[in-house]
Amino acid sequence: MGFNTEALGAWGEPFEFKVERDRAIAYAKATNDQNPRHLSGELAPPVFAIVPVFGGMAGSMPSVVPAEAFPFLLHGEQDMVFHQPIVPGMTLVSRGRPAGLSVKKSGTTLSVQLETRTADGELVNEQWMVAFFRGCADGDSAGENAPAHSFDEALRGRGPLATVTQHVDDDQTYRYSEASGDPMPIHLDDAVAKAAGLPGIIAHGLCTMAFTSRAVIESVAGNDPTRLKRLAVRFSRPVLPGEDVTTSIYDAGAGTYAFETVSSGGNVVIKDGLAEVS
Repeated sequence: MGFNTEALGAWGEPFEFKVERDRAIAYAKATNDQNPRHLSGELAPPVFAIVPVFGGMAGSMPSVVPAEAFPFLLHGEQDMVFHQPIVPGMTLVSRGRPAGLSVKKSGTTLSVQLETRTADGELVNEQWMVAFFRGCADGDSAGENAPAHSFDEALRGRGPLATVTQHVDDDQTYRYSEASGDPMPIHLDDAVAKAAGLPGIIAHGLCTMAFTSRAVIESVAGNDPTRLKRLAVRFSRPVLPGEDVTTSIYDAGAGTYAFETVSSGGNVVIKDGLAEVS
């Protein structure tokens, strides 16, 4: 399978997204967010940042990735840097680019960079998405990879600053799919999920990421979502509806926190979590 390195680095055409209050509230409810500023529609939750760029994120891949590689696609990482909160009423203008390929024995990762601005050009957020194509190991590495955010194992000796357990509802994937605009059938159709080698329907990775944002905001940001300036995760195992997820947060100093999330099934589902709080 040949990946097209010549298409790396090229920004796609910008696209607009109108932030509606009801959509922002629906996203908060779909991620079990109880923050009053989110439930009132004053602010969109931080991880709502994925909604305006979701189509552009996928659209940044076909110029690089051969069609036959897409069935082997896994969402590997997501990294969000927040410059200002998303407020209902905004018209957001986003664009994306396939930035870099990293070829390993186990497969190939594609780093996609995204940025979102106001209609006046002010930067709202920057994101990196890392897609992993399992078993696709042809070709050479090229371009720019997403920023690193590895977990410092020395932090474990100090113990976590906070530990937060949250429940993933049985209907979580249906609510999240509607609110986020992510219709992938492995989150909605048990038969399709099992045919893909999964134990059944799995939770959306970005929904799990939203859960970790809630844990960070509630524990180390004084429940003020505007203090969250960066949130980065690596998805390691799927979360199943009905499970609990427990996020352990470690103080790395200078407003930086490392975290990881474990499901009640005993799996580490989020690795190399990083949060920056002002």
